Amino acid sequence: MTHPFIESYAPNSHVSAEPKALNNGLPKKRVGIIGGGTAGATIAIRLAALGLETYVFEKKKSLIDGPPMCHLHSGGNLYREIPDEDCIDLLKQCIDIARLYPHTVDVRPTVFAVPKRDDDSPEDLFPRLDKLVKAYSELVEQDTANKVLGEAEHYYQLYSREQMLKLAKQKQVAKPTLLDEWMIPVAKHLDLDKLKFPLIVAQEYGWNIFRLSASAQLALAEYEHAHVLTNTCVKSVSPVTNNKIDKQITKWNIEYQTQASLEAKNVEVDYLINACGFQTGIIDDLVGVDVKRMVEFKASYITHWQGAGGQIPEIIIYGNRGTPEGMAQLTPYPNGYFQIHGMTNDITLFNDGLADATPMSAQPKLPDKYLHYIKDGWDKTALQARNQTAIDYVAEFVPAFKSANTQNNALFGGQQIPGDDDTLRVADVSLYSHISYARAENVKASSTLIAADQIVSEFIKLGIISSDPAVNHHRSSHQWSYLKHNSCENIGEVARILAGERGFPIDMAELNNSL
Repeated sequence: MTHPFIESYAPNSHVSAEPKALNNGLPKKRVGIIGGGTAGATIAIRLAALGLETYVFEKKKSLIDGPPMCHLHSGGNLYREIPDEDCIDLLKQCIDIARLYPHTVDVRPTVFAVPKRDDDSPEDLFPRLDKLVKAYSELVEQDTANKVLGEAEHYYQLYSREQMLKLAKQKQVAKPTLLDEWMIPVAKHLDLDKLKFPLIVAQEYGWNIFRLSASAQLALAEYEHAHVLTNTCVKSVSPVTNNKIDKQITKWNIEYQTQASLEAKNVEVDYLINACGFQTGIIDDLVGVDVKRMVEFKASYITHWQGAGGQIPEIIIYGNRGTPEGMAQLTPYPNGYFQIHGMTNDITLFNDGLADATPMSAQPKLPDKYLHYIKDGWDKTALQARNQTAIDYVAEFVPAFKSANTQNNALFGGQQIPGDDDTLRVADVSLYSHISYARAENVKASSTLIAADQIVSEFIKLGIISSDPAVNHHRSSHQWSYLKHNSCENIGEVARILAGERGFPIDMAELNNSL
């Protein structure tokens, strides 16, 4: 028996009947989405659920195979440089996206620690955290189903040095449930002498990219009118109808080629959505849209460490981005695997890894070596060196982590940044109504459902879909079709296939604790 995920690699292989009369008698429209990352896949799910004929073009073998992610970024607590309002927006977005992809979230706390070398203090974060508690409480009051991050009054808690010293003497629990139990291994392994107190522990959960990919693929398999074309390269886009007087474009032709065929094919769509991630500017150039943006090459590293003694929270050590003392981030996966970010130019960031668009092109040009890494894989020598540097960086604060082993892969890629602010964390979509074109620009993956909502609003305005509120009921209630037919176990099965295909340990497709 062929696994349903393998079947869904082929276009038009879907399992359930098309929703009836979602467009209230309007002729069904075709939408082309170029790029099958988190943005493209999420937008496709949203539009397919509305009954639109949806085409997703993705050059890789599977959806959502891009740059590193590690957690939901609920509230954006990590980024001291961004406004509180953006943090609240990120909180709302992560709750929303968790309800679309509930089987992708790893329920475990995150520890935030300010090192003594840092100029700021833990207390500086308290006003922001209190605002987040208030915002989360209000969201739960509006809809109890929004309580995906636990109880609002426990959103964050503080631990003094004295509390940590007491916990360090306690026996570690194999499967922690209470917060104190989660903090025992932290107390045992973190170098408390290098930190300011109190430590901040937040209900900020993990987000698994392999399970996210599996969820999106299974969600789109629900709709016979959702066409997922993976292993497919878009060769060109060109206007089909163009009113020269007002420069109105109402249809686009997409020329594409699959890996299995030498013959180019075409599909005509009523609306074109650019969700190409760091290569968004290539399509902007073809369409003729001038826009300012940056692209940044970033990486995180996979290690294996058996010294934690069991499950452990994510650990964040604050620092100034891009300096030799940038933020360190240790993200746990099951069975001793860890993902490391170090926001220095020797680990996650790169001295020459940030590129700007030019007056000649909307596509920033990364150095060729990074494009080569993205396309063909990382040079093993360079990967090994950075991976070891990442281990050493974490070991400064978690000394026992020095014994961690490097792995032969990393989560890396290009990240688009709209405009010219490299601290931007909240962005969604740009709309060009007169040419039937939209561009998704999501710095954080949690923003993708909001981007899809904006496109739906645009479609209502343009008459592509009905304005009947019943059309959007599934969205407001988060009644996504695939969740009725797929369990956490089903999604885990597909996620394990994906992890193996991408060269990662199978354990990284698992969750320590599910929602």
